[in-house]
Amino acid sequence: MLPPVDTKNSRAVADHLGEIFRRTYPGKQPALIDRVATTVIDMFTGAHPDYHPIDLAYHDLEHTLQATLCMALLLEGNYRATDGWPLSPRQFELGIVSALLHDVGYLKLRSDTEGTGAKYTYCHVLRSAAFAASYLPSAGVDEGEISGVLGAINCTGAAKQIGRLHFRDDTERFIGCALATADYLGQMAAPDYPDELEILYREFCESDDYAHVPAERRIFRSASDLQARTPDFWRKLVLPKLTHDFQAVYRFLGLPDGTNPYLDAVARNIAIIEGRSIAATSAVA
Repeated sequence: MLPPVDTKNSRAVADHLGEIFRRTYPGKQPALIDRVATTVIDMFTGAHPDYHPIDLAYHDLEHTLQATLCMALLLEGNYRATDGWPLSPRQFELGIVSALLHDVGYLKLRSDTEGTGAKYTYCHVLRSAAFAASYLPSAGVDEGEISGVLGAINCTGAAKQIGRLHFRDDTERFIGCALATADYLGQMAAPDYPDELEILYREFCESDDYAHVPAERRIFRSASDLQARTPDFWRKLVLPKLTHDFQAVYRFLGLPDGTNPYLDAVARNIAIIEGRSIAATSAVA
């Protein structure tokens, strides 16, 4: 079943992350994962004193949980693979922490009452990294480890080229590749992804308005334009990037029978989106 837990249930996802960690490293406890998961859930739901609850319908708490769950399954698959990167329990936890924190930059401070967090689209990665750098020392994460977390978060920036990012070693680079992969696959494999493209378009509009991007320079002209271009976005941009730039680490999500539930789910969603675009074009004609 994909996903293996209801991603609308934040507590269930947090518990499942702990289960994945414990079955990967028997006898070890996911104290850091539990602590950061609680903080992030509090932030997104408005229980944190410094932040409004998330006011986005696409980049919401569920999106973060989808990406984090995919990240955990990928790292578990890597651990069990014959060609996987050897990760210590601490490195595994830091990878999950990176996923949990990668989109906190969409959240607004209590003093921020203008618009929604969509206005931070162009700088949300920077804001996420800034929060991680200031928060993680209180969770017992040292300076070197924080550097790795920030590198992984930076990999999720759509315009970032991983070859130009600094990592202390190849293991940190692998974790960055894993997080960027999980960020794409977690959302694009979600059962409701085809239905959420219009919501995503509205977020793009608000971010463009906030950044004063003129109409002629905007990437998408309408929600239907976004929908029509999504199949090529997947086939010509995302999948090649995941395969080459991010070292095809999606292979660690594969099952013993040779299938890959995440890639298969994305393929189904792309087929649905293409069908809707064809129907919309036929209706206009």
